Amino acid sequence: MSPAGRPLEPDFLRAVFDSAGAGLYVIDTAGRITACNPSAQRFAGRSEEQMLGRDLHDLLHRHPDGSEVPRDECRALAVLESGQLSQGSDEFLARDDGTLVPIIWASSPLLRAGRVEGAVVVLHDFSLHRRDAEEAADRLAALEGLTERLIMVAEASAVLSSTLDLPKMLHRLVRLLVPELGDWAAVDALVPGESDEMQRIAVHTMNGTVEELLGPLPPLPETSPSMVVRAMREGTPRRLDADELAAAAVTPLDQAHQELFHRLGGHSAIVVPLRTPRQVLGVLTVARTGQPAPYTDAEVTVLADIGRRAGLVMESAQLYDQQRHVAETMQRQLLTPLPQVDHLKMAARYRPAEVAAEIGGDWYDAFLLADGVMTMVIGDVVGHDLQAAAHMAEVRNMLRALAWDHQEPPSLIMRRLDEAMTNTSDAPMATAVFARIEGPEGGPWRLHWVNAGHPPPLLVTSDGHARFLEGGHGPLLGISSTLHLGLTWPDTHEELPPQSTLLFYTDGLVESRAYPIETGLANLRRHAAALARRDVEEFLDELLARITPSGDDVALLVLRIPAAGAGAEEDESPPPPRHAHSPATPDRAAPGSRVEGTPVRDTSEPA
Repeated sequence: MSPAGRPLEPDFLRAVFDSAGAGLYVIDTAGRITACNPSAQRFAGRSEEQMLGRDLHDLLHRHPDGSEVPRDECRALAVLESGQLSQGSDEFLARDDGTLVPIIWASSPLLRAGRVEGAVVVLHDFSLHRRDAEEAADRLAALEGLTERLIMVAEASAVLSSTLDLPKMLHRLVRLLVPELGDWAAVDALVPGESDEMQRIAVHTMNGTVEELLGPLPPLPETSPSMVVRAMREGTPRRLDADELAAAAVTPLDQAHQELFHRLGGHSAIVVPLRTPRQVLGVLTVARTGQPAPYTDAEVTVLADIGRRAGLVMESAQLYDQQRHVAETMQRQLLTPLPQVDHLKMAARYRPAEVAAEIGGDWYDAFLLADGVMTMVIGDVVGHDLQAAAHMAEVRNMLRALAWDHQEPPSLIMRRLDEAMTNTSDAPMATAVFARIEGPEGGPWRLHWVNAGHPPPLLVTSDGHARFLEGGHGPLLGISSTLHLGLTWPDTHEELPPQSTLLFYTDGLVESRAYPIETGLANLRRHAAALARRDVEEFLDELLARITPSGDDVALLVLRIPAAGAGAEEDESPPPPRHAHSPATPDRAAPGSRVEGTPVRDTSEPA
C-alpha cells in the first residue's frame, strides 16, 4: 500500500525490483529462477534469458575451488522446506566466464495463504569485503609471526645471559631452538687461543643431547666450497638444501659436519656464524628432517641475529676467562708457602672467586720474625680486581717489612702499617688480623694479636668446643689516619690449649646474600667443632666442602697446636724463652700451603 493507503502500481514495484543495488532472484518451489533483476545479471555475467527457468543452485552455487556443491547442502534452497529466513557469507557464485564471486546472501520464503510458493534470494558482491578481511588476516599473521620471532630472540637472549659457562650456555641455546626452529641443532666452535682448532660443544635433537657426537673436530681449512667453512670464513648465514647435503665432502671438517646429517637426518638446514664485529667464533647448524618447507628469509634473519648475540656472549666469556686466569695466576704467585715450625702444623687454602671481577683482595701469610717468633696474618684489601691483587701484595710486603724490622707488639705494628698505607701508598682500606704465636718449644703456646676490622679468628679445642676470639678489635687499616681519628688497635692475648685448632679466614666464607652474617658465623663454628680431631689438611678440605662460599674469593689459614710437651724431648738444647723455635730450613715450605688448583707443596721441594 502507498502512504495514502492506495495499492502500489505494478510498474512501481517493477522499478523497485530493477533498481535495487543488490542482486535479486525469485525462485519457485522447485528452485527454478522465475525472475532476476539487472544487478543479479551483472553479478552472474549472464542475461535474463540465460537464467530464467534454470535451477538457481545448479547454475550458480559452487565451492571456493569451483566444484559443484551437493544440492542437499544448499542453504538457499532449504527455505523452501523450512519456511524460515536463511542467510550467510561463505558462499560462491559462478559467473558465466568461469570466475567465482564471493557473496553475502539471504533467502526468504514467499508465503501465500500460509503456504510456501517460492523464495526471494538477495545477494551482494563480497569480494571487496573478503579482500579486506584476507589482507587483515595476512597482516595479523605477519604480526603474529613477528611476535613469535621476537619472543624467540628474547628467550635466546635470556639463555645467552644466564651463565658465563660456555658449554652450559650453548647446550641451553640448542635446546631452545629444538623443535621451534628445527628438528636438531649443533654448535661447533673454535678452541680459545687456537687459530683453527675446532670443537663440537653441543648437539641436541628431539630425543635429547647426542653425547657421542661431541668433542674435537678437524681443523678449519683455509678454503672449501662447503657451507660450514664459508660461513666461518665469510661470516654470513648459509642455506643447505638436499642437493648440497648430498654433495661430496672435500675436507675432514666437511666430512665431520656431513656426519651430523648422516646420523641425524636432514632435508634442509641453515648454518649461522657465531660472530662479533671482530671475529667468527663458531657456527650454529639448525636442520629439519623429512620433507618440510625450506627455511624462510624471516627464519634465517632470526637465526642470524641469535648467532650474533651468541658470538658476543662467547667473546665476553672468553675475555672473562682470560681476566680470571691472569687474576688467579697473580694471586697464586703472591700467596707464600708456609714455614715449618717445631710441631706446629699449619695449612692454608685459597679458593678464587667464581667471577673474574671478584678476584684479587684476599690473602694469608705466615713467616718467622728476627726474634724467632712465628706470625700469622689473614687479610682482605677493599676491591675485587687485578688492582686489588696488586694492592694486596703491597700491603702484605709493607707488613712483612715492618714486623721484621720492629720488635714491637702487634698493636704498634698495625699502627705503623696504617700510617704507611696512608702516607706512602695508594692502597685502599683493608682488614687484617696480625698475630704472634709465642711460647717455648714444647709449649705452652699463647696467641698475641690485633684485629683491624676483620672477622674474628675461631679457636676449636680438641674436645669440639669452638668460640670466636672477639678481642683485639680496632678500625680498618687506612681509615684512622685518613680521617685523623687517632684510633688504636688493642693488644690481646689468648692461651692456646694443646691439640687445639686456630682458624683464620676471610669474609667470603661466612657472608652470603641468602642469610645474615650471624648465620654464616654460626655455620662455621658448628662445622669446625665437628672437625676438631681431623688432620689440618682434611680439616680445611672438609670445611670448604660443607660450607659453600658466597662466590667471593676465600682465604683460610689454620694452625694446630701440638700435644703438651711435644717436641721437648727431641731437642736436648734448652728452649729459647717465649718464642717459637726457628726451623732448620726456614726458606722451605711446610706441607699444607695450597691454592685451589695447585698441588700441596712438599718440604723436599724449594718454595
